[in-house]
Amino acid sequence: MRLDKYMTAAGVLTRRECAAAVKQGRITVDGLPAPRADIHVSPAQHVCLDGTEVVYRENTYLMMHKPDGIVSATDAPGERTVLDLLPEQLRRLHLFPCGRLDKSTTGLILLMTDGVLSHRLLAPRRHVEKVYRFTVKFPLSDEDVGQLENGIRIDADSHAEGFVTAPCRVIPEADRTHGAIVLTEGKYHQIKRMMEAVHNQITTLQRISFCGISLDPALKPGEWRYLTEEEEAILRAAAQ
Repeated sequence: MRLDKYMTAAGVLTRRECAAAVKQGRITVDGLPAPRADIHVSPAQHVCLDGTEVVYRENTYLMMHKPDGIVSATDAPGERTVLDLLPEQLRRLHLFPCGRLDKSTTGLILLMTDGVLSHRLLAPRRHVEKVYRFTVKFPLSDEDVGQLENGIRIDADSHAEGFVTAPCRVIPEADRTHGAIVLTEGKYHQIKRMMEAVHNQITTLQRISFCGISLDPALKPGEWRYLTEEEEAILRAAAQ
């Protein structure tokens, strides 16, 4: 792979910026100054920019703690998106959310460049589990929990068609206004509409797990990190 393409794929420099950095002696390959921007390098070599190693990734996978009020999309005119929370070098990689969270829903969202993997994880037949912590306005009764777990009819509205939800798990806490819900589907405003179907109302909602990967408690709202190799392996195994 050409050095300038390597730097572009790593989200560090554009090809033009790479050529200028080479002329300035800012790029080294295995400890030696790069002579040209079109030399060929491999991921096994040590490529550094200003003394900092540039790690090449065939695909990039990130975990983010999405804050309230941020849109999980690549572009939303007039709104701040999850991509706006990333540094410039990562925004160059054309990352996109794997699935979406409502604007008011916080918590775990995955960003990646791997379209094939994302498509497989989101396919309904995969039954990938998503776990959310919720708060509702009124305590949930045992009858409410039973209706939610067994599948409940969601009426159509101006934004989406009606449907019957798939079975899920609802784990209320002692006060019955807090708890967790485990879904294997993710339709438009689904949890909000499920609670409305039992005459209740979501007041807070946070995704805490996706496909067995939990939100890193060290991440504050708006912060992100790369997925570990183990977490990437979990996603690939689920997509098989």
